[in-house]
Amino acid sequence: MEKGDLDNSTLPTEFILLGIGNVPSLQAPLFLLSLIIYLVTIVGNILVVVVVVADQHLHMPMYFFLGNLSSLETCYCSTILPRLLATFLTGDRTISAQGCMAQFYFFALFATSECYLLAMMSYDRYLAICQPLIYASLMTWKASLQLAAASWLVGFLISAVVTSLLSHSSFCGPKEIDHFFCDFIPLLELTCGDTRVVTLLAFIFSVLDTVFPFLLTLASYMCIITAILRIPSSVGKQKAFSTCSSHLTIVSVFYGTFIIVYLLPRTPQLRQLNKVFSFFYTVLTPLVNPLIYSLQIREVREALRKVLRELWPSPRAQSIAVPGC
Repeated sequence: MEKGDLDNSTLPTEFILLGIGNVPSLQAPLFLLSLIIYLVTIVGNILVVVVVVADQHLHMPMYFFLGNLSSLETCYCSTILPRLLATFLTGDRTISAQGCMAQFYFFALFATSECYLLAMMSYDRYLAICQPLIYASLMTWKASLQLAAASWLVGFLISAVVTSLLSHSSFCGPKEIDHFFCDFIPLLELTCGDTRVVTLLAFIFSVLDTVFPFLLTLASYMCIITAILRIPSSVGKQKAFSTCSSHLTIVSVFYGTFIIVYLLPRTPQLRQLNKVFSFFYTVLTPLVNPLIYSLQIREVREALRKVLRELWPSPRAQSIAVPGC
């Protein structure tokens, strides 16, 4: 990189995203696969939001959080997949420095907000199962709005601070980011000079935006599982577990892949495996979330059928409604 391209407080003009793999014969299949995943993810999550808003029976804190989660997932995958689709389609792997920082900022914002929102959802399930008599008085609409707003606000603040620190670092050496999107660790590998302060602050914020909400979620489910095991009847246990099984599945998938990605050593042999797990939690997790909720929660399935019937009424229903036709 030219010396004139660097400054202690500025970025290089552009970066190069190395992507998942540089195999020309796979670009077209990967583009089609990613496009299908993106369209299904967007349609599925938007449909969940529409169902939660449209059906009066779903106007409860649990489904309010679900609507927020689907909104987050829609924004979450939209920070990564459109740029990845453009790379597969055109072969252009360059991304401007401002675009890279913007992508990292929004990725960090939505990822952090999702961690805290999952913790709020687990707290909601804890109150519903472990404190059923006072659940309605504690989890009011006002409390639900405050918890959801706090999740978004924490994501906004943490991502803004980390992005500001990273954008004011000095970058030297190659401009190639060994990833398919602008993530923190691949960007940090390109910085030069004393990065101890940035690394330390990033570690502190990673504890705040990942470890802390994970421990809150884990504590809630330990209490939930303990309470379920105390229920004498098997029917009661099954009914109690069914109210949180969908959320527990999503938490397991999200944090399982998330932890693997950031604990896996970034050795040359494991970098491709790291990208595969990153693809899973950034692209596939937003895809499976609406499917898991739609398949496991009866109220969501019934509301979804009702909305679909209203949007696309069957020919038989139309002939009954208009007998003269």
